[in-house]
Amino acid sequence: MDTTLFTTPRDLLRYAVTRFNTEKLFFGHGSAEAFDEAAYLVLHTLKLPLHKLDPFLDARLLPEEVQRVVAVIERRATDRIPAAYITNEAWLGTYAFYVDERTIVPRSFIAELIPDYFAPWVNNPEGVENILELCTGSGCLAIMMADAFPDARVDAVDISPDALAVARRNVDTYELDDRLTLIESDLYAAVPPKKYDLIITNPPYVNSGSMAALPQEYRHEPQIALDGGADGMDLVRKIVAGAAERLTDDGLLIVEIGNEKEFAEAAFGHLGLTWLTTSQGDDMVFLLTADQLKL
Repeated sequence: MDTTLFTTPRDLLRYAVTRFNTEKLFFGHGSAEAFDEAAYLVLHTLKLPLHKLDPFLDARLLPEEVQRVVAVIERRATDRIPAAYITNEAWLGTYAFYVDERTIVPRSFIAELIPDYFAPWVNNPEGVENILELCTGSGCLAIMMADAFPDARVDAVDISPDALAVARRNVDTYELDDRLTLIESDLYAAVPPKKYDLIITNPPYVNSGSMAALPQEYRHEPQIALDGGADGMDLVRKIVAGAAERLTDDGLLIVEIGNEKEFAEAAFGHLGLTWLTTSQGDDMVFLLTADQLKL
């Protein structure tokens, strides 16, 4: 390709949008459409502020800058690698996290609920002392929980040592080593024998039919972090079954299950699931109290 045809970010942005739309890329890792992802990749590669596109659109670029951006565009378009793996960066709300192929790209509707302390279910945020996150991956939700509940200690669990290595990098970046403990464990197996005020989890929940139809972008992610078995509830069943003995008397279990509400209701509807409201509706995250789990 003759990269001398491009001289400004505007040229590269237009080219990227065309390439992404031509290749029919899937956008499920932070961006909603080709333009948003193209703008992010152009700005990030040029080390420009991510929220300031207009001032730089017609700036003249050095040939080596053009080449770097074109290489990124082609990697995204040809190899269908998620943008977060290209930039080693993912955002949840206002939080930025390091990410690579050792863990899935952070995305969670639970993250939307943390700034409000899961209101009205958590009546006294200052009284939350112990939090457990299962299937922590890159550690993003555990870090956000530790930040939101500054008086709490957080235990973050994952079965993957590779994922925990990514989480360690993020915990160190946010300087939370004194309150956030990373634990390599198959769910509760190696978790300390103590009671938690909150257990949160965004576990593997994709059912086998959906796994077979995943876009190529998702196939770059660790499949162990996505595959939830035939109905998507394999790990969720274990999490629900073990939660009662881990929660305080007024503790809460909060579970994200994506588009699997039908299967979740079939598996746990008898417990009386409470569905929490997120930006995508009332069917992505459910809540159970300690009392419900003791039934």
